[in-house]
Amino acid sequence: MEDRQSLLQGYDEASKMLDPNAIMIQELIPGSGEQQFSYAALCLDGRPLAALVARRTRQFPADFGRSSTFVETIDDKEIEEAGRRLVSAIGFTGLVEVEFKRDPRDGLHKLLDINPRIWGWHTLGRRAGIDFSFLLWRLIQGESLSERRGVAGVRWMRMSTDVAAAVAEMWRGRLSVGAYVKSLFSPVESAIFAADDPLPALLELPLGAYVILKRHWIRLRRNANAGSDLDDCVSRVNGQENLT
Repeated sequence: MEDRQSLLQGYDEASKMLDPNAIMIQELIPGSGEQQFSYAALCLDGRPLAALVARRTRQFPADFGRSSTFVETIDDKEIEEAGRRLVSAIGFTGLVEVEFKRDPRDGLHKLLDINPRIWGWHTLGRRAGIDFSFLLWRLIQGESLSERRGVAGVRWMRMSTDVAAAVAEMWRGRLSVGAYVKSLFSPVESAIFAADDPLPALLELPLGAYVILKRHWIRLRRNANAGSDLDDCVSRVNGQENLT
């Protein structure tokens, strides 16, 4: 919605279709993944035992990403402090990813959501010096953990989707070929590939293609069925008109 009037009009229309209590209104914050940041941490009673700050540099699709494709750890005291205050205020225990987005209109970091679960790029932590999964296991076992922070400059990539994300960014003029190639340099943690277990990486592309084709086929079937239902309704209406 572009203004208050269109927002209110849209809300009234939506209220006719479902319970108003089920309607959620969110502000659209402009910008791509480069403006999106995460405070990831393992906490105990609101105290971060292990934490890092990361930037969702590339995602797919670019502006409203369903998943991260290229994430890198950074130093950002503002994001770190905001994340620490939040987990402390709610007394959180466990793994959490707190997402923020910098609003280019006022320069403020806006809270997007809080994920009290494991997240897709959590293996980035291991290369950055914080193995979140192993540390969580140690915490569950009752071990005492000293506070630690992940190092900056470590990257995580899901190559199969990052290529498409990078091409889209190049098409928009927001990423150069040189900058993309430079981002591939070590240290990079692969989302799928592992030298001691290459099978998942080998299967990712054909399985991904299968999922895409399956979704496309289902969409075509739905459209075809919707067209058949419409034709049937038109035929019935025409039949009634002929009878009259």
